[in-house]
Amino acid sequence: MSGQGSTGNVIAAVASFFIPGLGQLVQGKIFFAVFFFVVCSLGYFFWWLVFPGVIAVVAHLWAIIDAALYKSS
Repeated sequence: MSGQGSTGNVIAAVASFFIPGLGQLVQGKIFFAVFFFVVCSLGYFFWWLVFPGVIAVVAHLWAIIDAALYKSS
């Protein structure tokens, strides 16, 4: 049984740290993996507009925390 703090969650959180959404992909959550990747990629691409950059940083942190706190059912 894998829960919060399991090795799989730590690996997923580290993966999401480097590439937003990769941790969700490792956990099999395809929709959230694509969502985090697209939001962060667009936000970081348009960083010079400031607001998209802020959204990207928040979404990136959310992706890391979501991967770390995942509990399989």
